[in-house]
Amino acid sequence: MAASDRYLPPVEWRISDNAVAYTDAVSWMERRITDIRIGSAPETIWLLEHPPLYTAGTSADPSELLDCNRFPVFQTGRGGRYTYHGPGQRVAYAMLDLKNRGGDVRQYVYDLEQWLIETLSEFSINGDRREDRIGIWVRQGAPSNPVCREDKIAAIGVRVRKWVAYHGVSLNVEPDLSHFNGIVPCGIKDHGITSLWNLGVTATMPEVDCALKVSFERVFGRETTNTVAI
Repeated sequence: MAASDRYLPPVEWRISDNAVAYTDAVSWMERRITDIRIGSAPETIWLLEHPPLYTAGTSADPSELLDCNRFPVFQTGRGGRYTYHGPGQRVAYAMLDLKNRGGDVRQYVYDLEQWLIETLSEFSINGDRREDRIGIWVRQGAPSNPVCREDKIAAIGVRVRKWVAYHGVSLNVEPDLSHFNGIVPCGIKDHGITSLWNLGVTATMPEVDCALKVSFERVFGRETTNTVAI
């Protein structure tokens, strides 16, 4: 049964106007997923920005932290390796009960990827998956062109606790791309990083949020949603 064909309870959307400290965000998510699991809080999507920082996932290789003094580094329980968060990047933390969504973690990650792909399509950008690389990628130039390149525009990192997923995705809107130079992003050395603005799409963060919401409802089900500005 497709997500759009079955009833799903309302999802609460939280949008933070000010940068949120990483540890504060993780603490809040951990409380929220406990409440979701026992049924005392709704599933939640939290849209925010962080101050400049690096996070190390469960597969992080210390050699891929190239500059440990540039920004604070946080160990995190999500999957993946090193990634960067900072101003101009929209982080979308998704706290969803996978038992109500088929109980398939692999399908859930696929759906997160599709969410990002469809969000990019709202701005006429073709984002895609790559079997040998995590995240969402944008090709610049024809494949046969020797200067063709593929750059990463969005990252995915997930943790699941008692079938409730948290952490989520990040989309580069207008970050300082030089901030990625302190790490090997997601362990991938041979490709670059890009953003909406770097591709000539001068979308505002509210416009990106709108695209994320519309695309989420297409991919995960057309739920009635509530939005809380914080």
